[in-house]
Amino acid sequence: MSGYSPALPLEIDPIDGFALTKNFAEVAKQNFKMLVLTNPGERIMDSEFGVGIAKFLFEPDGFNTRENIRDRIVSQTKKYLPYIILEDINIQEDERFFSTINVKIRYRVDGLNFTDELNISA
Repeated sequence: MSGYSPALPLEIDPIDGFALTKNFAEVAKQNFKMLVLTNPGERIMDSEFGVGIAKFLFEPDGFNTRENIRDRIVSQTKKYLPYIILEDINIQEDERFFSTINVKIRYRVDGLNFTDELNISA
């Protein structure tokens, strides 16, 4: 069966050779996750791409840091994935682990009638 792109992380699939994204909702979800996790400078030919959520790990927890994360997510999504509509960004410190933040992003893709939530711990 054909697909749109390799599913990440790469996995062997007995039918396709490598696992593939099979629909546009999977592609949108994968693209959004890559945008949030990629550090600026990691993408070849576009050094501005990426939120770089991990770089905020050692920033002091507080209103300014959370606003910087939120602003970075909003600006990068508008620039690189304008088809994704952000509904809510919730950033909280994980009380179980020192210097860990949990980011929950609820988003939708109108043309696909698709809503999802991306959960990242950094």
